[in-house]
Amino acid sequence: MIQNDTIIALATPAGVGAIAVIRLSGEDAIKIVDSFFQSVKKQKSLLKQKSHTLHLGHIVNNGITLDQVLVSIFKNPHSYTGENVVEISCHGSSFIQQEIIQLFLQNGCRMADNGEFTMRAFLNGKMDLSQAEAVADVIASNSAASHQMAIQQMRGGITNELKELRAQLLDFAALIELELDFSGEDVEFADRTKFKQLVATISSVLKRLIDSFAFGNAMKNGIPVAIIGEPNVGKSTLLNALLNEEKAIVSDIAGTTRDAIEDEVIINGVAFRFIDTAGIRETEDIVESIGIKKAYEKAENAQLIIFLIDSNKYIYSSDLFLEEITAVKERFPNKRLLVIANKIDTLSCHDTSIMQSEIENLILLSAKQKVGIDELKSELTSLVNTGALSNNETIVTNSRHFEALTLALESIESVKNGIELNISSDLFAIDIRECLRHLGNITGEYDVDKDILGHIFGNFCIGK
Repeated sequence: MIQNDTIIALATPAGVGAIAVIRLSGEDAIKIVDSFFQSVKKQKSLLKQKSHTLHLGHIVNNGITLDQVLVSIFKNPHSYTGENVVEISCHGSSFIQQEIIQLFLQNGCRMADNGEFTMRAFLNGKMDLSQAEAVADVIASNSAASHQMAIQQMRGGITNELKELRAQLLDFAALIELELDFSGEDVEFADRTKFKQLVATISSVLKRLIDSFAFGNAMKNGIPVAIIGEPNVGKSTLLNALLNEEKAIVSDIAGTTRDAIEDEVIINGVAFRFIDTAGIRETEDIVESIGIKKAYEKAENAQLIIFLIDSNKYIYSSDLFLEEITAVKERFPNKRLLVIANKIDTLSCHDTSIMQSEIENLILLSAKQKVGIDELKSELTSLVNTGALSNNETIVTNSRHFEALTLALESIESVKNGIELNISSDLFAIDIRECLRHLGNITGEYDVDKDILGHIFGNFCIGK
């Protein structure tokens, strides 16, 4: 799969800007650029220059100067891809970018595929597969939390987590295989007590990493927060206040919101995906009924639920509202629930005090007046367990890693059961190999199918 040809692509976003960076990688990258490069001070060959040096000059074709450029040289193996790499910083004109790229395409280069630079870095041993995938996550990160997790993975977080345990399992696997060669002599080379301890440790680590996926995936894609409640309690107004824009239609007519409306906002470095749902009530309107059904579905899939109540109505029918709050808690027993009383700008201090005494951890606000919004945001971030991030723990965010870890856990649990039942080592040797294979698939230490690599790197942008 390793290519020896030279690839080229625009490494900066397409369009007009102050500068653009054009990247080449391959054995002949420096040679190709050198054919069209003229230094501003004295004639010099890029081929004779040291790695990691910058050179100011012009790209010239048949006596016509295309642009003044700054050329960066990185010689193999000390480059991003492990090959000869040249980066040309030119002026950000789209015309200039295309002229330079077309010149090199006509003289020994081909256009890079999506993610091909990073794929070459992986194939040339500059990074493992999990680190390569993290490059795309770093580029796509839109919050401090998602950026921190991606950087941690790019530095080899999950690799370092499993490296030592995998090495020890490999040692025991070799001893188990050796026992199979001497099966007729009834000998044991692998210490069963130590092996059992290792298997238990591996199982514990895998479970912790698997459990981190729900949190990591939510932090990466935005923590889903469903806003539910009766019609006209101010759900759409609250969404607009949180987003600081008129995203949802606000009306005094009950049942205005028929479908779920979603948008994302970053609060204290954490991305939240707020979902405004249809008002929950008894109705014969078919369309509204569908919206209410969808509201329950969104709440079921959310990590946090905001149950919004009208504080004016609560004062006159508190028992009914307390029953509704209890019903919501019983319907979503495993969800974190925030009960919020809206429209407090119309109440007296005495009334709000009564509400707070009757409802535990009640949050008071006026979405229309944007009173209490900052307090709500603080409460939301406090509910998110960022301790793992603060401690720089490994958090799984990649679904492919989650699947591989789950399969590895199944295999290691089979090994554990085999040891406890004292079965013959040849019966659980297969499970040991399977566990090693699944762990190796995360980092690419086992042979990875070409189609899988194509899928992974195909999601990258061209130029990376």
